[in-house]
Amino acid sequence: MKWIVGLGNPGSRYADTRHNVGFMALDRLAERWGISFQQNRFNARLGEGTVNGEKAVLLQPQTFMNLSGESVAAYRGFFKAQTEDLIVVYDDLDTPLGQIRLRLKGSAGGHNGIKSIIQHIGSQEFNRIRIGISRPGPDWDIANYVLSPFPKSERETLKQVLELTCDALEQTMKDPFEKVMAKFNARAGE
Repeated sequence: MKWIVGLGNPGSRYADTRHNVGFMALDRLAERWGISFQQNRFNARLGEGTVNGEKAVLLQPQTFMNLSGESVAAYRGFFKAQTEDLIVVYDDLDTPLGQIRLRLKGSAGGHNGIKSIIQHIGSQEFNRIRIGISRPGPDWDIANYVLSPFPKSERETLKQVLELTCDALEQTMKDPFEKVMAKFNARAGE
């Protein structure tokens, strides 16, 4: 089983913002895999399906970003889900728009959703896919930037990076995360 958590903020006000690319990626993945978010459990939208013969669970915490770990810990505790099967998808200021970076573990790097997950599950050792949103110019406040929608000029790049993210997630259903990481990080020129 793989359980994939997309981070974002609930509600239509945040739907198209940079901070919600984790939700956007899981919405696209659910379409691709024919999974619908039917359950609202663990203070999250939850969808389940089978991909390449393996169970896939998609989870979108509805707690707001800074409390994402509450939903993740509740799901993990109830189902005794293994941390090594967890993949968290989220926005990253330090990755250029249009690129993704995969990591096996690490600190929160200033991301409050990741900080909450680390705090609630008691570990930094979980797989991540960071979707680049680029850093704003010096005139932008970071909070305003991540909570602002993608402008029209970035929409095509956004669409492409969401497809790339789904490709990487699909590959994790067949191959070990390390192998997928090597393949997709190489595309980013790492």
